[in-house]
Order: sequence, then C-alpha cells, then structure tokens
Amino acid sequence: MKKTTLFIIGLVSLSFVNIASAGGLKKMIGTWAWKGFTIKVVDCKATEVCAKVVKGPKNVGLSMIRSKLTLKGKDYYGKIAHPETADIYNTKITLKDDNTWKLDGCTDKKVCATGEFKRVK
Repeated sequence: MKKTTLFIIGLVSLSFVNIASAGGLKKMIGTWAWKGFTIKVVDCKATEVCAKVVKGPKNVGLSMIRSKLTLKGKDYYGKIAHPETADIYNTKITLKDDNTWKLDGCTDKKVCATGEFKRVK
C-alpha cells in the first residue's frame, strides 16, 4: 500500500512539474530583441516553444532551439544556436520577468556566451 501511494504521489508531482515547465516556457512566446537581432518565439510541439531569427545582420531564418528545454529549479536547460554565429551552446535560460530572458551557455569547445533578450511585443 505504501509503495502504491508513493508511486501515485510521484506521478502527480511529475505532472505538476510538466505543467509548470510548459507554463513558464509559454511566457517566452512573442517577439524579442538582442544586439540588432529580432527573435520570434512561437508555440511548437517538438520543443514546446520554437525560436527563429526573423531579422538581423545575418542568420535570418535560423532555428535557435535545438533540443527540448528541461526545467531544473527555476531555469531551463537545452541546446540553443547562437543567433550571431549559429554555433550550438549548452544553455541555461533564465526567465527574469515577463519581458526579459537571459541565456548563459558554452559550446562543447568551451566557448561561452551570455545575453539578455528583451520583449519587443
């Protein structure tokens, strides 16, 4: 009986984590600016949200989110393509508020970068 109860509690807990994860990522839906780039984030099935460079000095059309984003604590982790270089970074995404998110990450070759994206609309 105790094992069954613990199993059910575990499943319910995982469900709440998944709901929180999706809800947090959905806050990213919109248009964002970073260093002369405009990024459009939309709802998508593959990774919950998709981000694409829609305007900028280069890499227009680049799909930025390259893996499912995993919630750990208050932050999301996954593989993100850098808008400027298209290099893939192992990235932590922090939703600072409804109008700001921050990326921190490094490539497999230990090249690291950080940046804050501000909501345009």
